Amino acid sequence: MSSALAGVGILITRPLAQAASLAARVQAQGGVPVLFPTIEIAAPEDASALTACITRLPEFDLIVFVSPSAVERAVPLFTARDPDWARDCRVAAVGQGTWQGLQRHGIEKVIVPARQTGAAGLLDLPEFTTPAPRHVLIVRGVGGRDELAEGLKARGARVEYAECYRRVRPDADAEPLLERWRRGEVAAVTVTSVEILENLIALLGEPGAAYLRHTPMFVHHPRIAAAARARGIERVIETAPDEAGLVVAMQAYFARHG
Repeated sequence: MSSALAGVGILITRPLAQAASLAARVQAQGGVPVLFPTIEIAAPEDASALTACITRLPEFDLIVFVSPSAVERAVPLFTARDPDWARDCRVAAVGQGTWQGLQRHGIEKVIVPARQTGAAGLLDLPEFTTPAPRHVLIVRGVGGRDELAEGLKARGARVEYAECYRRVRPDADAEPLLERWRRGEVAAVTVTSVEILENLIALLGEPGAAYLRHTPMFVHHPRIAAAARARGIERVIETAPDEAGLVVAMQAYFARHG
């Protein structure tokens, strides 16, 4: 039986290192992944605070990773310092992609929300309430959101950040992508953060605005969906909060719309 995604061009905008798994899922369903990363992951300009945190890992009773990039950047550094760093503290992930990244590094025991992702999903878990963690390290990119930290502080936790990467807009030439759009080779767009959306809009510029506006966009968080609609995207489809959810939603959409 042919998949509804057979031959369908799917624009994937995640950072290149994170795009491979979604591209593989699309290909497995017969789709054609079109890679156009709108964020590059770079080292922080000042790593002194990160280095200081690494020397004090045993002090934390909970370490939270907020993205796959946080896992890929920080875990090798943590392990180089102490191969058993995860043995004596609780480790948490904000979503399935981050959890899967930790598993690839051999960290099996991870607190992760089953449904709602992000800070709200974690804060609702019993591990964050009975009892609340005392000293928490949040591993993230520079300038990340503070919702999780504020929620933990309200419960009496002491919170520190290990900022292990920067998100940078790439200097990308959008013309090859626009040419594919003109030929009808881009039928859907996937966006997994508001920053990715903003960078995509900026990189496409005015020539690509109409293509983006009229192409169905698949997002896995209500915040991204609201941002897309506010920026004039006409068809925004909110999916389950993981890569599998994105693919399932695209299959359902193209089964109906062809």
